Amino acid sequence: MADFVFDDSELNAQQAQRLVDATLKNADDGELFMERGASEALTFDDGRLKTASFDTTRGFGLRCVAGETTGFAQGTDMTVAALTRAASAVSLATSGHATPVQSATPPRTNIRLYPDIDPIADPLFAPKVELLEEIDAYCRAADPLVVQVSVSLSATRRTIAILRAGGERYDDARPLVRLSISVTLEKDGRRENGYAGSGGRASYDNYIAPEQWKAVADEAVRGARVNLRAVPAPAGMMDVVLGPGWPGVLLHEAIGHGLEGDFNRKGTSAFANMMGERIAAPGVTIIDDGALEGRRGSLNIDDEGTPTQRTVLVEDGILKGFMQDRLNARLMGKAATGNGRREDFAHAPMPRMTNTFMTAGNMPPEEILAELKDGLYATNFGGGQVDITSGKFVFQCTEAYRVRDGKIEEPVKGATLIGDGPTVLTQIRHIGNDMKLDPGIGVCGKAGQSVPVGVGQPTLYIDNITIGGSAI
Repeated sequence: MADFVFDDSELNAQQAQRLVDATLKNADDGELFMERGASEALTFDDGRLKTASFDTTRGFGLRCVAGETTGFAQGTDMTVAALTRAASAVSLATSGHATPVQSATPPRTNIRLYPDIDPIADPLFAPKVELLEEIDAYCRAADPLVVQVSVSLSATRRTIAILRAGGERYDDARPLVRLSISVTLEKDGRRENGYAGSGGRASYDNYIAPEQWKAVADEAVRGARVNLRAVPAPAGMMDVVLGPGWPGVLLHEAIGHGLEGDFNRKGTSAFANMMGERIAAPGVTIIDDGALEGRRGSLNIDDEGTPTQRTVLVEDGILKGFMQDRLNARLMGKAATGNGRREDFAHAPMPRMTNTFMTAGNMPPEEILAELKDGLYATNFGGGQVDITSGKFVFQCTEAYRVRDGKIEEPVKGATLIGDGPTVLTQIRHIGNDMKLDPGIGVCGKAGQSVPVGVGQPTLYIDNITIGGSAI
């Protein structure tokens, strides 16, 4: 892997290092980020292979940081001439920066959270198509009401090298796979969908074994059945119980982004200037951990070369830390936490979440539900919108149930949760002992960049949330 990023190019590692040293000699920080990637995606839809794609990428991103100023240039032409032009552009960031204080290089790590494998190469194309056909047939046989099945397999392998001034180099090879299944049922002219997926940083073998994909398919069919009998959701103020796992996406959006370093350094986060203060109910502990083995949001090193780690954001309701890349950590006088991430070589890094979750409490989930006298039990979420400055959010529930006197009753559709992160944190009444992570399907967007992430939480009881619904 050591020189794979330079294969088939006119540029070699020695030439690149000399240019990096010359470009960053008057800078506080910066790096040359080089990447080669391959990706594939197969979709089986309407009983046939609908799409099959395979793409490769190669390129570099050169960054020069001086104070708060960043110069960044990227390109796909892997030549000395192209890198020289990029260096000339980004070095303008150091104009007038007479006394650079060069940041310390990231520490080394021997931790490997995922294997150096190529998930695209094995299995071959034909067995993948046969698998998609088998999944399609299984879903259709599961229920006579099934009218549509869509199954997709996708995989990527990104090999990166990060070159820093002084000869420091950091390498990583990152596999990522995902299986997605969507099922549509129809009854009496009404159609409803169910979706399930799984994925992580491993080979396809971990997700396409029969016991694995059948569990995903069963979940998709089950979700469609639930939606087919769902009634319009009520509207108004209600207590809500959130299920474990994927519902943690609400915390990710409503709270997690507000704990990223850049928003707090600039004072635009709802949590700015609140370090050490109580921002959540007692018992609430929120972690970002990019060092979980094989998880979708995990990385051996972040996209600046810093090892990922377990970062305590909130402990027992008290704000304890932020997620930091190198630039914001330096300007805030803090240590980088391994959260400097970028979508690919064409983008500069920024502080981003990895796997963000709330830790377990000590209350059994059935006891939590028993306390809900009249409200909603939400077990799955779709899209949502969040305002970072205020923390206000709107989230769509894709699976939710009406609860009366502690009993789960009819499913509802069209429910949205409306509130703001800082308030919701203080309204958590009970925390379950059943924390789990999502199945490996998360994608996070920020400033036009998308990166894979993980979320998680235990069952939560939250007082008095505004529910948007359509029931009359």
